[in-house]
Amino acid sequence: MPLNAVAHLNFRGQARDALEFYRSVFGGQITVVTYADFGMPAEVPGAKNVVFGQVVADNGFAVMAYDVPGPDQPLATGAPTTRRENGTTITEERFFLSVSGASTEEVTPIWEGLADGGSVIEQFGPSQFSPGFGMVADRFGVTWVIQVAAAHA
Repeated sequence: MPLNAVAHLNFRGQARDALEFYRSVFGGQITVVTYADFGMPAEVPGAKNVVFGQVVADNGFAVMAYDVPGPDQPLATGAPTTRRENGTTITEERFFLSVSGASTEEVTPIWEGLADGGSVIEQFGPSQFSPGFGMVADRFGVTWVIQVAAAHA
């Protein structure tokens, strides 16, 4: 059986909103299971938060999300740490999520969706290695690399 790696994003009270946002960008089906669904009393703070969530789309996109127990506030605050300087990417982040497609027509709507309410790091457009490439931190602070897969010789 082939292995499949799926990004699992952690939030504090924003997982449902993030999953709904990613479904609006990528399409697919959303699954959300709350702490209350697992038996936490509804009156307990955080019972409506997501203990398991995912979006899976027919185009191969998949992402999981979870609300880490604690106060409903973002885990990371402040502006994204990734920036472009002199043609290089400078970052303190441990990972980016990368989405590749076959054409600019395929990935442009994804770029536009993720950039809505986000912070553009590098505007989507042609690059030395791809007909389309861009970086954006979405409204939840997740940094995405969007690109057209270049043909390899």
